[in-house]
Amino acid sequence: MIRIGAINIDTSHPLAFCEYLHARTRARYVAVYNNGFRGNDEVEAFISRFGLEKRCNSIEELAETVDIGFVQSCNWDNHLAQVMPFLSQNKPVFIDKPIAGNLADCRCLEELAAKGKVILGSSSLRYAQEIVAFANKPESERGKILNVFATAGVDEFNYAIHVVELIGGLAGTGATSCRFAGRSEADGKACETYFVRFKNGLTATFNTFQGAWQPFEVVIMTTQSTFQFRIDTTRIYAAILDRICDFMETGKNSLAPMPALTEAVKIMLAGRISRSREGAEIALADIPANDPGFDGADFERQYAEQGRKNKLYLQK
Repeated sequence: MIRIGAINIDTSHPLAFCEYLHARTRARYVAVYNNGFRGNDEVEAFISRFGLEKRCNSIEELAETVDIGFVQSCNWDNHLAQVMPFLSQNKPVFIDKPIAGNLADCRCLEELAAKGKVILGSSSLRYAQEIVAFANKPESERGKILNVFATAGVDEFNYAIHVVELIGGLAGTGATSCRFAGRSEADGKACETYFVRFKNGLTATFNTFQGAWQPFEVVIMTTQSTFQFRIDTTRIYAAILDRICDFMETGKNSLAPMPALTEAVKIMLAGRISRSREGAEIALADIPANDPGFDGADFERQYAEQGRKNKLYLQK
């Protein structure tokens, strides 16, 4: 059985992942290291509910205890440092979305992966059954993809990265630029639209939404027809967890390589810069090396404020 160690239980994902894995026999969360905003009451409830063996005092101790680490901190700016104890022991690590929030961290992760370090990720939407089924259809049946349109809700980056990785699951890599197309607001909620170009001529448009959850809707225009579907979010965690288990058991990695994961982040970084420049088209290659990116600490403060009010791990 695969032994998983959790680095922080900030989000709902450790809970949802445990519920899926513990109903099966392939893998288990067996240990946790927590220095996030969740209090001892929630950490102990998590340990008790899922029968974890121990709470570790350091990530180094956690890495010694388990087969693979799951970095699930909501502050993406900490992800790079949190994977290093696992990589120093030549153990694989999974980074939950967003894998990173700035260009410098993306480049470091790319360099580590290029050296043979095993870093898995990131959004479960990339592996959704609907996305994989469509991508695997022969072009003779569905035509060549010309444009992908997709939607997401909740916030500008932490949740929106799902939809950009989803697009990557269909379009592959090769994004060259992103442009902010506009924003609309009503009743304290906001919708933003972004346009992406790929070097093979394919384009993509995605809408983000701030202030409420929105379903993941996908519209694909091909040389033969137009296809539309909504992602079934009840199945997305299984899609990524099964692939992680497959890798741990067989050594065959069917998850996206690091350049694909970081490209999704770069698309959103370019879109953020474009928004600040009144919709100018920004090439991914022109993102400044010192671009601050999305602020993980600021997001953590906002997320923690809500998390402390809603003690997720104490709920039955």
